[in-house]
Amino acid sequence: MMPRAALAWVTIRSLMTTLHMTTLPDWLAHCERLHPKAIALGLERVRAVAARMGLRFDCPVFTVAGTNGKGSTVAMLESILTQAGFRTGAYTSPHLVRFEERCRIRGEPADASELIAAFAEVESARGDVELTYFEFTTLAILRVLSRAGLDAAILEVGLGGRLDAVNVVDADCVIITSIDIDHAELLGDTREQIGLEKAGILRTGRPAIISDPVPPQSVIDRAIEIGADPWLPGRDYNHAGDRQQWAWAGRGRRYAGLAYPALRGANQLINASGVLAALEAMRPRLPVTAQAVRTGLALVELPGRFQTVPGQPALVLDVAHNPHAVAALALNLDAMGFYPATHAVFGAMADKDLTLMLQRMDPLVDRWYFTDLPTPRAAAAAALQAAWQALTRRGDAASRVFAAPAQALQAAAAEATPADRIIVFGSFYTVGGVLEQGPVRLQAGRPAPAPDMRH
Repeated sequence: MMPRAALAWVTIRSLMTTLHMTTLPDWLAHCERLHPKAIALGLERVRAVAARMGLRFDCPVFTVAGTNGKGSTVAMLESILTQAGFRTGAYTSPHLVRFEERCRIRGEPADASELIAAFAEVESARGDVELTYFEFTTLAILRVLSRAGLDAAILEVGLGGRLDAVNVVDADCVIITSIDIDHAELLGDTREQIGLEKAGILRTGRPAIISDPVPPQSVIDRAIEIGADPWLPGRDYNHAGDRQQWAWAGRGRRYAGLAYPALRGANQLINASGVLAALEAMRPRLPVTAQAVRTGLALVELPGRFQTVPGQPALVLDVAHNPHAVAALALNLDAMGFYPATHAVFGAMADKDLTLMLQRMDPLVDRWYFTDLPTPRAAAAAALQAAWQALTRRGDAASRVFAAPAQALQAAAAEATPADRIIVFGSFYTVGGVLEQGPVRLQAGRPAPAPDMRH
């Protein structure tokens, strides 16, 4: 129990802080100063503050964990449920351009005023508890969603699962997407170890949709151990398709003649299949029609996931930021067809396996535009260039370094021909640094021949 004098001081400090925080950037800067570490796994502090806030959801909750495919899974669930007439709320992280993107209600970002009020409530409830930026902002967004009168909440796990702040909420249905090695220093350096951390979001007696085609055994074992209801691909549900359409079958329902999801990339069918399994598992509480499924998949949007921007040269934006995601990106690029040259704008965090990422993309890229990013975690553009130079087998390839993604893209556009292709990939900061400039429109550096004016 905190002494009365200390408690009074904490209350006064909280009140003074709240009075001085008038904008969302004020609160975000405050969150960044609270904890000495950017990441501090553990639920004790978050759970204590959530209890003081009386945080609870009165609607079905989906929680989505995994290494890759989480954002796409959340977006497809959100789109289909919205088309079915349900009021949805979604939490994803990180954002691309504006913090408000992390909290969506019926597909639209939350108002800054709602988030500011929630931040003040977290500050009042935390007392002397130190929260990281992610923990503080997660609690604030959960508060906004819990009071939004939702029919369904969809929450993306930030890191791991077992000890992630999102796991303070007991999910009614869990989805675990593809699992690969990432954040090894925190989660383990094998898929089995990482799978066990992801499996920490499972709940006894509740559906556990596993959409990884080859899931770690640790996930399955944990589901059985706690008495969850695992849905496994190939056993409880499956999908098949040709170039025109695809079909899905689950425990009690089938869909035939489905159009492919609006999100591009071969991996999106795996994500969509897991989404349909989750909806089938939750059908008694959230019934959706076949038309809602078709329309939801056709209209789903998610910036930065193999996003193609119309125009010449071709432009692809992808937040592939680990070897597994980059491998999927490379396969998707291979399927795009022939381009005389491919230009790549690349920026990434220093703690990623940069060598594997560069090796996978090296055969595809003719010109590299390495960029610095506005975060201490990022690898310097010069370091990325040096890493590429040490491994490349492309004697005909070239590279340059830039201070910001927008500058790198501008240079790529100036050097590309209309028939070329530009890829912007790596960290959310890389893609976000391009998108924050507004709608992307490219003009190739080499214009088409001038019209003949002689007659």
